[in-house]
Amino acid sequence: MKLPFLSIFFLILLSMTAAAQNVNSVKGSVADTTTNHQLINASVSVLQSKDSVLVDFTQVDENGTFSITDLPKGKLFLLVTYPGYADYVEQFSVDSTKKSIDFGKIRMILKATLLNNVIIKGKAAAIKIKGDTTEFNASAFVIQPNSKVEDLLKQLPGIQVDKHGKITAQGQTVTKVLVDGEEFFGDDPTLVTKNLRGDMIDKVQLYDKKSDQAAFTGVDDGKTDKTINLKLKEDKKNGYFGKIEASGATDKYYEEQGMFNYFKGKQKFSAYGTLANTGKIGLGWSDNSKYGVSQVEAFDGGFYINASNDDLESYNGQYNDQGIPVARTGGTHYETKWNEDKESINANYKVGSLGVTGTNNTITQTNLPTGAFNTVSGNDFNNFMFRQKLDGSYQIKLDTTSTLKISVDGTIKNSQTRSNIDTKSTRGNDVLLNESQRNLDNDAHNKLFNTKLFYTKKLNKPRRTLSVTLTEAVTNTDTKGYLKSDNEYYNTTGVRDSSSVVNQYKTSLLKSSVFTSNIAYTEPLTKNLALVVNYGLGINNSSANRQSFNPAANGSYTLLDSIYSNNFKLNQVFNQGGLILNFKSNKHTLNFGSRISDISFDQTNLIDNSTLKRNFLSWKPQLNYNYKFAPQTEIYVYYSGTGVQPTLDQIQPVRVNNDPLNIILGNPDLKQSFQQNINIRFNSNKVITGRSIYGYLNYSVTNNPIVSNTVTDSAGKSVISYTNLPQKKSSSVSSYFTINQKIKALDIGTGLSLNANGNTSYSYINGALNKVTGATYGGNFSFYKSKDNKYDIYGSFGPTYTTNESSIQQQLNDNGWGWRGNASFTIYLPGKFEIGSDLRYEYRAKTESFDTNFSRVILNAVVSKKFLKSQGLKLSFSGNDLLNQNKGFSRSASGNMITQNDYTTIRRYFMGSISWDFSKMGGSTSKK
Repeated sequence: MKLPFLSIFFLILLSMTAAAQNVNSVKGSVADTTTNHQLINASVSVLQSKDSVLVDFTQVDENGTFSITDLPKGKLFLLVTYPGYADYVEQFSVDSTKKSIDFGKIRMILKATLLNNVIIKGKAAAIKIKGDTTEFNASAFVIQPNSKVEDLLKQLPGIQVDKHGKITAQGQTVTKVLVDGEEFFGDDPTLVTKNLRGDMIDKVQLYDKKSDQAAFTGVDDGKTDKTINLKLKEDKKNGYFGKIEASGATDKYYEEQGMFNYFKGKQKFSAYGTLANTGKIGLGWSDNSKYGVSQVEAFDGGFYINASNDDLESYNGQYNDQGIPVARTGGTHYETKWNEDKESINANYKVGSLGVTGTNNTITQTNLPTGAFNTVSGNDFNNFMFRQKLDGSYQIKLDTTSTLKISVDGTIKNSQTRSNIDTKSTRGNDVLLNESQRNLDNDAHNKLFNTKLFYTKKLNKPRRTLSVTLTEAVTNTDTKGYLKSDNEYYNTTGVRDSSSVVNQYKTSLLKSSVFTSNIAYTEPLTKNLALVVNYGLGINNSSANRQSFNPAANGSYTLLDSIYSNNFKLNQVFNQGGLILNFKSNKHTLNFGSRISDISFDQTNLIDNSTLKRNFLSWKPQLNYNYKFAPQTEIYVYYSGTGVQPTLDQIQPVRVNNDPLNIILGNPDLKQSFQQNINIRFNSNKVITGRSIYGYLNYSVTNNPIVSNTVTDSAGKSVISYTNLPQKKSSSVSSYFTINQKIKALDIGTGLSLNANGNTSYSYINGALNKVTGATYGGNFSFYKSKDNKYDIYGSFGPTYTTNESSIQQQLNDNGWGWRGNASFTIYLPGKFEIGSDLRYEYRAKTESFDTNFSRVILNAVVSKKFLKSQGLKLSFSGNDLLNQNKGFSRSASGNMITQNDYTTIRRYFMGSISWDFSKMGGSTSKK
């Protein structure tokens, strides 16, 4: 990676040097032609004559003057706009003989005073790029009365919303949706997008939200969340609004929901409730992290105890289209500011349950150097989870230089897991290999508490700052359940030669307390250069007590099985220091440096007093560069490297017998890997022509990777261990490009996107080194056209191609074509009637591993009638999956295994519903 790193650094210096030589400029003043009154804050833009691409812009200052520097050579034109006045346009040229142009006093004319003069009429731009933020003007897009934010988002270029409300923007999942910059119901974006009205929105802002410390210091730490911020219209910040909906359908399906919102200036109160089994509402609530830790700032290379490889595989409370869900959720939200906005609070309470029942049938092909064997399994499951979560934050501006923010959250989760799994494996010649019947039955109780304190201070010198972050995360998971398993093994002729039986009662108690801290100090060295120094201390105290009991003669589970019982205690101490240099100018932002972590790890087995100790250093260099070619065009480059430590399961795994066909052994001699990542993003928007371009490229390579070493015997039993592979490098790459263009002559919005992803990994299979390469390629063309109160039409379609090859069995690949398409329309008829339909198509071609094609067409339709002057009352009749083709299906590949799933999902039904949107906003009453 040395050459790319040096090349990037050279290009940065070259572009900074070239930019420094560009001093072309324009200046002038703006005033009313009649009164000579200065038009302060008038917008002044410079655009290229050939294609109207925006070069730069500014606003008229308090003295009535403006100035724009660093202009390129060539033919340009000046555009001056001010509300209520006719636009002023004048062409000019910049060359070697004419570098600075003074337009003098520009006199603007009121539109009302113009008669036959030629006016270049201005229209609010649909898209603007402000720094790192892409801003959409909601008024430039047409939505129907009482439509939701979700309907608005579906029209925005580069943004997609799936059937569950999941938002994808610029190829990445949106994890946060804010309202006026504040969280609204915390971790569930769909509560905003499905319930907030679209006509309340003034601007939609899309950006990568940085961590609190990165936003304060201006130094990127690589921690971002793809975020949408909804800015409300001023007249929509006072009053109340809400929705009530009741629906009933065939085959016992139903949807009921209600939401009430009361806004008064800076106060917002909301409450909601849902009850449904259609998989469309009430499913957006997700846990913030795999460790159940929402506030903790994890150090690089740390170890964590979790239940991912426990005997008791508890239900995680998520729904992924598999099975029939029953969701019941409710919650409240409150936020306000006071004391001249110096203090604010934001609080949420949510309660809900989710039950899912169904079946999942799986076909798996396992490749070995000597051939392959196939496994067919069926899983009947019945899972349930009940959750409550309370979170809140308090922020205060202590004085003109310091702020303090305190965040807390607590969660209680109770889950029930019931699974019956039948598995059958056959050799390549269809001779029986093994059979297994497993029954999992457990109950889990989980408690989580997190708190975070963030303090910032601007010191007595400009740009000299101090920030302190403290976090504490406490978790407690208590699980009890039963594991029953019958396993039979067959010889090469298909005759049974051995068997095993497991019948145990198991308990698991996991506790964890993780404290982290970080202090960051920023010292300005020059006008454009600053130094950021940070230090952090972390302490992790965790324990895991797992016990397995066999049945006694009387049938009670009282006989301790010491082989599958353990009691571990884990103590870790982290020390982390960092040094970052940050350079910032008008068009360039560059920061580079490194962080180093010293981690002391001490694990003790309290049963036999054996210990495992490790001490290591983790190095994390980083470089971040951003160059703005123009206010609407920029490129971003981010490089980072980090040490990757082996997991506890890879070093010293807990012995489990929930799957006797796959046994894991630890390797205490594993060394850390080193992973390098580079991310390049490009964003460009041409306001006048209505064209926007976005693209990114992510590349990751791991030196000395930790790979699995699997030995599978003749009965199909696998023993899995781990080893380092210093002579090879694993890697992955992902790329995405999209261009959106408004065709003004046809009034159609179009979009074209391309994506390519690939990865290379290694593993040992029965002593042979196996190289697995996989890739996915896709293209998509989309279009959207609407006419106010007439129709809305949307379409999106494109091909995919997937490859997955294993070096030990190249002829058994999973390479194949696919196709995906979406289309929808709504027609608005006289009498407030509406008819609409949407269609989703998916096709997966057969491969060398699976010899059948898969296709499905999911067609939905709806007829509705609106009532009242406000159109707030709506009666609808709809059909879901009219062709009854919604078959659960998926294909995936991992290591030397290729898997195809067929599962229960929601099929055809017909529904009638009535909904009422009501509101009283901005002081005017509307009876609905």
